[in-house]
Amino acid sequence: MSTWDPEQYLRHASARLRPAVDLLARVGADSPDRVMDLGCGTGISTRLLSTRWPGARVTGLDNSPRMLAKARAEGGDVDWVEGDAGTWSPDRPVDLLFSNAVLHWLPDHGSLLPKMMSFVAPGGWLAIQMPRFGELPAHKALAMVADSALWEDQLADAVPPSPVLSISAYYDLLSPLGKEPDIWETEYQHVLAGEDPVLDWVMGTAMRPYLSALTDPEDQAAFVEQCRGALAAAYPPQSDGRTLLPFRRIFIVVEKQ
Repeated sequence: MSTWDPEQYLRHASARLRPAVDLLARVGADSPDRVMDLGCGTGISTRLLSTRWPGARVTGLDNSPRMLAKARAEGGDVDWVEGDAGTWSPDRPVDLLFSNAVLHWLPDHGSLLPKMMSFVAPGGWLAIQMPRFGELPAHKALAMVADSALWEDQLADAVPPSPVLSISAYYDLLSPLGKEPDIWETEYQHVLAGEDPVLDWVMGTAMRPYLSALTDPEDQAAFVEQCRGALAAAYPPQSDGRTLLPFRRIFIVVEKQ
């Protein structure tokens, strides 16, 4: 359970795609030549880029062979590349550097985002979306279980503090490097159905680092069971039996001067 599971991730594909659509809508590029989707996963956002700019050379990069295998199987006029978003650099600047729900896994945004801007050609665009990882009740519930006496020795360092900064900090970082940064936050209200729907959601993303740190399958199963109860308490069902999952995300779009 230590690797990304594309089938689990895609169980909520439409909800996960919506922020990518909203991010892409604010990118004003006319006819970019080179487009990079950094941390492309199964390629659902990458195919949006290829559809919008069919004349561009679109590349999707991800560090998970399983996610890339799913992306390739789905097709699309895209170059799929295995690599690490934290260490990647282009052979020459790109016209759009797009990253949807990836950079919250990478540290030190104070140096990371200026470095990413350096990969963008003059007149090109940087477009980023990140969840407000540590502020979500779901993530607080997982952390509460991980910090309990039963798990603290094994999971103390499983998830580092969220690197996501304030809007004002991102503005100060990026405003000297491009035109006026377009930065905003949106809180989506995802309507989930089924048994333990929030657990099902986090199994595709936030649960992964904890399960990676637990090498014993019995420990993994026991941890999931404890999280099931904590998440059910944090997200009681609505009157119609469905569950609302509020999910806050930060968006950044900058055109390079």
